[in-house]
Amino acid sequence: MSTTTSSRAGRAKSSRPTFRCTECGWTTVKWVGRCGECQAWGTVAEEGPAAAGPRTTAVNPVRSAARPIAEIDVDAARATPTGVAELDRVLGGGLVPGAVVLLAGEPGVGKSTLLLSVASNAARGADGEGPRTVLYVTGEESAGQVRLRAERIGALAPTLLLAAETDLATLLGHLDAADPALLVVDSVQTIASAEVEGVPGGVSQVREVAGALIAAAKERQVPVLLVGHVTKDGAVAGPRTLEHLVDVVCQFEGDRHSRLRMVRAVKNRFGPTDEVGCFDLSESGIEGLSDPSGLFLSHLGAGVPGTCVTVTLEGRRPLALEIQSLVAPSPLANPRRATSGVESQRLAMILAVLHRHAGLRLADADVYASTIGGARVTEPAADLATALAIVSARNGEALPAGTVAVGEVGLAGDIRPVTGLERRLTEAARLGFSRAVVPAGVSVRAPAGLRLAEARHIAEAVELASAAPAEPGRSR
Repeated sequence: MSTTTSSRAGRAKSSRPTFRCTECGWTTVKWVGRCGECQAWGTVAEEGPAAAGPRTTAVNPVRSAARPIAEIDVDAARATPTGVAELDRVLGGGLVPGAVVLLAGEPGVGKSTLLLSVASNAARGADGEGPRTVLYVTGEESAGQVRLRAERIGALAPTLLLAAETDLATLLGHLDAADPALLVVDSVQTIASAEVEGVPGGVSQVREVAGALIAAAKERQVPVLLVGHVTKDGAVAGPRTLEHLVDVVCQFEGDRHSRLRMVRAVKNRFGPTDEVGCFDLSESGIEGLSDPSGLFLSHLGAGVPGTCVTVTLEGRRPLALEIQSLVAPSPLANPRRATSGVESQRLAMILAVLHRHAGLRLADADVYASTIGGARVTEPAADLATALAIVSARNGEALPAGTVAVGEVGLAGDIRPVTGLERRLTEAARLGFSRAVVPAGVSVRAPAGLRLAEARHIAEAVELASAAPAEPGRSR
């Protein structure tokens, strides 16, 4: 009697349905309105009966014995350049055979255009390896639409094969028939397998498709480039395990109203994750920018009230950008504080510091802060430049020409050191700046032609920035 009751309880427990989040794959035994992992609302759906207990796996014979690590051939794992220097910078030199790269970004940011250019370069042999067969599989557009884009950006190549497919089995059939040296799938969320239940882009489908493509890439030693969708928050759509399965995850960033595009590696098993590639997206295609600083500067030679230049670090690349500010009388009881490219919370903090420690009263004025060229300032190193731009706009006096400011502003009004100051100053000197307002006590050597003005407090920085420039060197 007890055995029968136990077996019934076991069957009832094993047949209990489970619920899975369609965004991150989190599972639970009961339905909830909000995912406990990614905190998304309305994404938990019933999946089916829970899996049984752990299963044992039979031991298979070893096909190739393990070898000492020093005897492993590394020539076959060398990275091959893609022909796009900025993308190679992010990837760590190029594409590694068998690597799976996921490129994620918002719609219209230029993912398909960039990968079509990479596929064309590989097919033409622009990377120095000679012409090769490249397979481009599109699941979002028709073959004719991709052909028109390729003609517009000059990406037509005889060995670039194009297939419009959404079935995984057919895609693998194209892979067997073409035997390409590079595979591009646009996008992974549009491919589905008939052997798995669920709609394309769901958790089970994305896992199956990604797993099959990764297995094919490792077996054939063919690099695979996958295009991924993003959610409203900018994260990669689909299960979170997709990011763990692939070798490289690249994020494509950029403002739709700006031509500047940035690619940064969020995960990279073959290279660094602190490099950033800059691109210029135009009607004729997408091109790499080896020196993008000019896109963020509008008044390099002459001083204009309300402007100040700083140097930020995107990864290990220094970028000089201009911060503009406008201070206007406000008829409102609560003056406006508007930003574009500058964090609103950082602006509010800087305004409070200027009021408390520099005697700058802005309670009766609207304050606007913006960057040039669609750039976004997220690091505290731009605090000092933002503060000086606000002071310049309030007083109606331009800072001396050739002035750049780098430093973090603390709540006590102190100017704090920032990382990578030497690289920032070198970039400022290369662009022709003659004076830099920096935190006091920094142990860096001033580049040739650049004078360092050290400041310990925000009031001292305002005074130094407004003073006339002197001879190159270091001053207090």
